[in-house]
Amino acid sequence: MSNSPVNLPPRFLRTPEAARFLGLSGRTLEKHRYFGTGPAYRRIGGRVVYSVDDLRTWADLGTKYSTSDPGQDDLMPRRDSALAHSRR
Repeated sequence: MSNSPVNLPPRFLRTPEAARFLGLSGRTLEKHRYFGTGPAYRRIGGRVVYSVDDLRTWADLGTKYSTSDPGQDDLMPRRDSALAHSRR
């Protein structure tokens, strides 16, 4: 049996590892999770984990080729999210 990446099981990272993988702080990743603007995650045994593939997919949403590139803004929590949640 080969040890190639094809034969390895999916890799899951806890919040601190996932944040380092993306170059973010753990707190920023938690905010994205709270506001629903971050990468897909799973709860396994009460722990939050992220698939490496989901982290890459989410990061790819921010791909730009020019400063005038139309499309999605930077991958940041929505500014109105905190306001909307505080009014509930």
